[in-house]
Amino acid sequence: MQHRIVVLGAGYTGAIAAGRLAKRLRREDVAITLVNAEPDFVERVRMHQLAVGQELRPRSLAEMFADTGVEVRLAEVTGVDVDRRTVAVTDPDHPGEDRELEYDTLVYALGSAWDHQGVPGTVEHAHEIAGRPGALRLRERLAGLDAGESVVVVGGGLTGLEAATEIAEARPDLDVSLAARGGLGDWLSPKGRRHLRKVFGTLGITAYENAAVTEVAADHVATADGAAIPAAVTLWTAGFAVHPIARATTLNVTDTGRIVVDGTMRSVSHPDVYAIGDAAMAAGPGGKPLRMSCASGTPTAWQAADSIAARLTGGKLPNAPLRYFNQCISLGRREGLIQYVTADDRAVGAALTGRFAAVYKELVCKAAAWGVANPTLGVPARRRAVTRAEVRPAAV
Repeated sequence: MQHRIVVLGAGYTGAIAAGRLAKRLRREDVAITLVNAEPDFVERVRMHQLAVGQELRPRSLAEMFADTGVEVRLAEVTGVDVDRRTVAVTDPDHPGEDRELEYDTLVYALGSAWDHQGVPGTVEHAHEIAGRPGALRLRERLAGLDAGESVVVVGGGLTGLEAATEIAEARPDLDVSLAARGGLGDWLSPKGRRHLRKVFGTLGITAYENAAVTEVAADHVATADGAAIPAAVTLWTAGFAVHPIARATTLNVTDTGRIVVDGTMRSVSHPDVYAIGDAAMAAGPGGKPLRMSCASGTPTAWQAADSIAARLTGGKLPNAPLRYFNQCISLGRREGLIQYVTADDRAVGAALTGRFAAVYKELVCKAAAWGVANPTLGVPARRRAVTRAEVRPAAV
């Protein structure tokens, strides 16, 4: 009987994990199912580009995983029962009707969405670019703006910086501003901050620093100090929240709903469940939690897939480097910033800036997409036989 591996979510981490498992394990020994709500892989790191009208190359999951042994199941996950080892899904052919998938090993990679943080008016009036639907809605709204109208990006993190500069470069006729809770790029090195301010100045972006947004209205955002910033469009990028499904299970999760895992990405409460990417509360150097990012997600996918394969085949458990090297920030299509960091993600003095940094960031994005689009890295043959699979009876 085949060992059933179900991977939930085909973003960067889920797709990479499924492909890596297909590369490590023999097809006759395992049945790998990749569940995703959309038929295409979404380059989430490019949603700010999609929002300003740039076209992204479609990447069909069915085509990507053809001949790999991975079954792509187009369905929305509606629930997980980790005690019965089942996943409830609704697929397009049976809308409104839940069906169950049984698993022996589960890889939970449902990722995250935008976090409105309960700020009044955000849900009603703000846009988000955590996924393709939100980016397309913002794209339509921006296309309808007249010259001189205002766009406010809330959030001074990587997503906010990339979105503000992309919009300002693509629409120099708009009045673009960014509201940050702290100082502009205050986590960057002095060189990085100087370059960021230079780019903001060149693009005409107004930075509202130490401006915590307390309310979003149809035509402005209000800040904690009583200011009102005009906004025909508000884009909210102030953090991400994980998918709520894990919180509804008996898995050990954090207060924010992230699944607590050990160094192999295995749930500390349910050894047949692995969590990767934004969904996992994984520790990096010094025990510091990994931040939600593609830079964190990819190595957790490697670690989980290789750990599963090792445990099933009697191999040695891996030790992927769960650490950081740099932060890659696009500042429009012609400018970029590569901030080098310590293993635990603290900025050091060195940074790349300008056109070369923009090219560097583009190559990183292309390499990440190539890794997903070529799930077995050109080696579809299974490597090792399963020797320790524990297949439980079907759920009742």
